[in-house]
Amino acid sequence: QVQLVESGGGLVQAGGSLRLSCAASGIFNQVNNMGWYRQAPGKQRELVATITRYGNTNYADSVKGRFPISRDNAKNTIYLQMNGLKPEDTAVYYCNAEVRTVGSFRDIEYWGKGTLVTVSS
Repeated sequence: QVQLVESGGGLVQAGGSLRLSCAASGIFNQVNNMGWYRQAPGKQRELVATITRYGNTNYADSVKGRFPISRDNAKNTIYLQMNGLKPEDTAVYYCNAEVRTVGSFRDIEYWGKGTLVTVSS
């Protein structure tokens, strides 16, 4: 079983910063692509940023230049440094990972339970 545990959410004023972390734990061979998604009240879940095992990144236009994503493969952990936060960034942020589990020939997708980020104006 693979678990993704997020941390770092909270309440912050507009213009402030937060750093989210997501660590993968369990029994597996390798964690490949990882990323952050978010879901605001009444809206669909959307991509925020992704990062491959080799450090290639992809960002939503709305966060490009503000939310750098990084990764520590030794710890199976990703980070999202959120700078210049805006009220419209308020959402539950979910960690996502594609994991090659033991005995499998394909990646399996896992999701964390989410961490709430609230940005006040």
